[in-house]
Amino acid sequence: MDLADGLIDQPHTTNRRLRESAPVHRIAGTDGNPAWLVTRYEDVRAALNDPRLSLDKRHAAPGNYRGFALPPALDANLLNMDPPDHTRIRRLVVRAFTPRRVEQLRAPIRQTADRLLDALGSEGTTDLVAAYAAPLPITVICDLLGVPDGQRLDFRTWTDTLVAPDPARPGAAKEAVAAMLAFFTGLLADKRRQPADDLLSDLIAVRDEGDRLTEDELMSLAFLILFAGYENTVQLIGNAVLGLLRHPEQLAALRADPSRIPAAVEEFTRHEGPALLAIRRFPTEDVTIGGVSVPAGETVLLSLAAANRDPARFPDPDRLDLDRDASGHLALGHGIHYCLGAPLARAETEIALTALLERFPELALTEADVRWRPSLRARGLAALDVTYAKNLVTER
Repeated sequence: MDLADGLIDQPHTTNRRLRESAPVHRIAGTDGNPAWLVTRYEDVRAALNDPRLSLDKRHAAPGNYRGFALPPALDANLLNMDPPDHTRIRRLVVRAFTPRRVEQLRAPIRQTADRLLDALGSEGTTDLVAAYAAPLPITVICDLLGVPDGQRLDFRTWTDTLVAPDPARPGAAKEAVAAMLAFFTGLLADKRRQPADDLLSDLIAVRDEGDRLTEDELMSLAFLILFAGYENTVQLIGNAVLGLLRHPEQLAALRADPSRIPAAVEEFTRHEGPALLAIRRFPTEDVTIGGVSVPAGETVLLSLAAANRDPARFPDPDRLDLDRDASGHLALGHGIHYCLGAPLARAETEIALTALLERFPELALTEADVRWRPSLRARGLAALDVTYAKNLVTER
């Protein structure tokens, strides 16, 4: 099977067929090299927590799918590491994303959300991804890292080029990587000259004073925090709003009781999570997954989307049900590689939905069909065109 067959255009239909026919499938990756695709919840969950499945590409056998290719200065990140390096580096940054720290960020996140909604005016039509779902998390993560306003370049363009490459522009990905490398080189140099009260300055101090990060690790960590720190949240917000607009009864229920929004975010995340697949893994020894023997060094792809719609774990899984107990979903990972920024992503999505529903009681899709980004890495909308009108009774 070709990995792209149906998984971009009809991922849930394709995943259902694959999950029902067998737990593990031999497929061709996007580069044509072979990989193993795991589709059932219990198998995916166990594999996410299996230390024999390495993220380090040095364990990949020649001729197997290897996934994303980055230069060394951006590739030495947590998505390519196992313990003990993974443990050491994650420990340096995890304090910035603790629930307590995220709670302190809620007020400024809400201020950013209100400012973006103010810019929309009282009524009109807009692409909610471009106007709201993307700039909100970009602003939040740039504030956290300490990226100056004048240097907040078009990260969305760079990441779109990487996660949803255009076949008509084969050199675009290399250009985007070069642009990001130049940006981070300059940004870190500026922070060394003028440190501030931000996460990047803290990481530089750790590297320069304690020598616990190599230069490549520092650069790669900055890249990963910025890239992953907003990319998943853009998908979460956009997909959640789409889910509500397609299910007006669920939208009415949240409007009637906004206290349900945090639990609803878990169901949105399960039902239409920000990624179809987990980061590829390479067995360090022969392993058995779902009764299938996978040789050491071959590529294992874990379908988060298929696992989260496995009826063996979530009854009637294709139905969006905000009363469902969605705990245990795998959209943000599991085990030691669980998404570092999950508390921040949840908070941003909760606040984004709360502010949007408060501001615009009249919110609707402009057309039935929506455009998804043509990507196997990210499950998100290319655009979300809506009409909206402001609640004049509660206007601030």
